[in-house]
Amino acid sequence: MFFKSIFQGNLQFGNPKSYEKVIKMYDHRVENYYKTDVLFKVEEVFNSETYALNIPRFVSNITDKSWKNTVDLLQYVAQFAISGNIGAWLTQEGKILRYAWIEPKGDKAVVQKFLKGRRLLEQEGNEEAAEKALTKAIELYDQHAQAYERRGYVNFLLKKYHDAQRDFGKAIDHDISNAPAYYGRARIKMLNEDWEGSIKDLSMAVKSSLALQDIHWTARRLKGECHMKLGQYKEAEFEFKFFNRRKFKADSANTPFIRKTLFNHARALIQLERYPEALESLEKVLKAKPGNDQLTEADILIERGIARKNAGKNGFLSDWNQAKKLGSKQAERLLQEQ
Repeated sequence: MFFKSIFQGNLQFGNPKSYEKVIKMYDHRVENYYKTDVLFKVEEVFNSETYALNIPRFVSNITDKSWKNTVDLLQYVAQFAISGNIGAWLTQEGKILRYAWIEPKGDKAVVQKFLKGRRLLEQEGNEEAAEKALTKAIELYDQHAQAYERRGYVNFLLKKYHDAQRDFGKAIDHDISNAPAYYGRARIKMLNEDWEGSIKDLSMAVKSSLALQDIHWTARRLKGECHMKLGQYKEAEFEFKFFNRRKFKADSANTPFIRKTLFNHARALIQLERYPEALESLEKVLKAKPGNDQLTEADILIERGIARKNAGKNGFLSDWNQAKKLGSKQAERLLQEQ
């Protein structure tokens, strides 16, 4: 039976000696362990100029055994790498059957410093210690895209935005498919209200990630919000529409933003004069669980009233009166204009 497989990423080996050693071991294992039942030949993925194994997004229908063999082989050579990562998915009709995240975990100093920095970053209050560890990893290998990206995130948390932007840029320079780095740089541009610049970076984050990854949808959601800031409602509606169609798991980083994105979708539809659709979206907002949105009931009632009025439906005055009772000054102004 065949399944849809996706592989994407890279592994850096740092020097010609390690690189040549890995190629020989790769070839040996393909011939003697897997009997060629793997997806990638040496000449297809290894780059002698960068001393790296590169897999641009690769999609193919393969057997479960071929997927396991390929993952096993990549995990084997990853122990000799000093940076990089590869994601591997096996899916059927959009459902993830198997998943593997392959990255260096050996005892090389650069690898251990990076892993230490990343672990420290997961513990609140250890940002400065994480920064020191990640800086050491970069000193040991100055093309470590993942270390630059994680240090950029540390600097972002510490509100050292200039340093963060520099680190995210360095990460992108060394790995043009580094979706978290594009996303991080976009966040800084959003703080500076550089909406067009943010959209460019978020577009790259979307392009560099898979729909199977949370960051793909986070980038789409924020891209829609940037389009709203620029009054580009058609583009915003497109992003919100796709986000709202996605079914997120309870532990997804996007789940807390479902209600907010439904609300923003309704706002974009109102601006596009698609009032019946806006009403449908607002009804979903009212039924959705509150999340990281700071939306009030009054906010929702005001927009529903606007959509109802422009759709030629009754009930808009009731919505605005209710919002007024909840303390909304905007609702009060809308009622005075009637």
